[in-house]
Amino acid sequence: MRGEFLRLLAFTALTGKKSLCGGSAATGTTLKGRRVVIIGAGLAGLAAARELQDNGADVLVLEARDRRGGRIWTSNKWQDMPLDLGATWIHGVKENPITRLADGLQSPRVETSYEKAQLYKTDGKPMTTSQEEEVTQMAAVISNILRKAQNRESDRSMLESMEPLMIEYRDSPDRLRLIHYLLSAEFEEEYSGPVERLSTHWFDDAKKFEGGDALFLEGFGVIIEDLARGLEIRLSQEVRSVHWDAAELRVFTDKSEFRADHVVITLPLGVLKSGSVRFEPELPFEKQVAISKLGMGVLNKCYLRFDKVFWPKDVDWLGFVSARRGEWNSWVSLHRAAKMPVLLGFSAADRGRDLELWSDQRIVASAMQALKTIFGSRIPDPVDHQITRWASDPYARGSYSYNAVGSHPTMRSELMLPLAKRLFFAGEATSRQHFGTAHGAFSSGLRAAKDIIAANS
Repeated sequence: MRGEFLRLLAFTALTGKKSLCGGSAATGTTLKGRRVVIIGAGLAGLAAARELQDNGADVLVLEARDRRGGRIWTSNKWQDMPLDLGATWIHGVKENPITRLADGLQSPRVETSYEKAQLYKTDGKPMTTSQEEEVTQMAAVISNILRKAQNRESDRSMLESMEPLMIEYRDSPDRLRLIHYLLSAEFEEEYSGPVERLSTHWFDDAKKFEGGDALFLEGFGVIIEDLARGLEIRLSQEVRSVHWDAAELRVFTDKSEFRADHVVITLPLGVLKSGSVRFEPELPFEKQVAISKLGMGVLNKCYLRFDKVFWPKDVDWLGFVSARRGEWNSWVSLHRAAKMPVLLGFSAADRGRDLELWSDQRIVASAMQALKTIFGSRIPDPVDHQITRWASDPYARGSYSYNAVGSHPTMRSELMLPLAKRLFFAGEATSRQHFGTAHGAFSSGLRAAKDIIAANS
């Protein structure tokens, strides 16, 4: 996770002979004559589309945005610095399917390291070795509390689990700030949900790949562009309803109607929660419960570009125990790894949602105030910035899913289940083992494609 510094298919070209699943040939005819409509041109949708087309299906991808990629979005505003506004890292490069995709493209990557970090106190002074040890000890205390709470019969929010610790240090403002810092940096920024709603039992119910975290020098979008090659993708098609009660399914957008033998839904959980897409008939009760109970969180980014680097040049992560909970606790320097004079600040959970209502100028001023506390009032102003607002995006309504109090991991399995061998579901929220990740989204698209192939075998 992002806070771990505190705790110290071989993929051929898309015209090649192997499928993304590594099984059937790209020129296969398993699905010849079958029409498939895929809703969403994000990583899950494109992975499914690629695999289905390689198996002979007539595939059409519908995308509400005027671009491909969904929550993978590489900005080229700065032509010399592609920046990822959505998914940014390959988390755990060993055996990760995204690594295999990137290797096939020979896409250059660099790794950031949690071990190359500097922590700063509330007054902005760097922590000493002994003070960093205190942070590590407090992180261990929190981890122990959560581990014990996970053994209790009833679930509760992470914040409720922390109440005894909060009471213990209620007369120690410094310790309380440290606790809030750890809850924000270690958990809210990792899982995107607020500690008031993160499930103690299930927040970490996911598998992780080994290895470091890698950045694409050309942006994550290179994966999207390669997967999309040769696919029929219609942009600016906002799906309004899906009718799946007959042998021939119908998908209605704001512009047209499309018919298919199978439909794959890759809408983000936040969009499903909003009800902006209607299903006729309604989705089964169990699937509606899963949509309602699982959480959709927020992790927003504030990139600040400077003329020169005024922060430590040999670190990747800057941790700041801010005076206010969740306020600019974590920064990533892109200088050491990518040679960019850029700092990336995170705003997560409820804090991230609140900041979306602010102007860019106010957000930058707030971020700069934190940096001035650390590096002094004379640091230069940024020459430019780029800021995300994922919760306000009508086609995302959040960054990625998390396990909320009242939910259970089996709900992701329920969300994944096909209906009547005609309506299929993919996306990171449907991945029980890798939710909240790009590789989870990619693998879910392949799984949906396999389900369609199996339904026609």
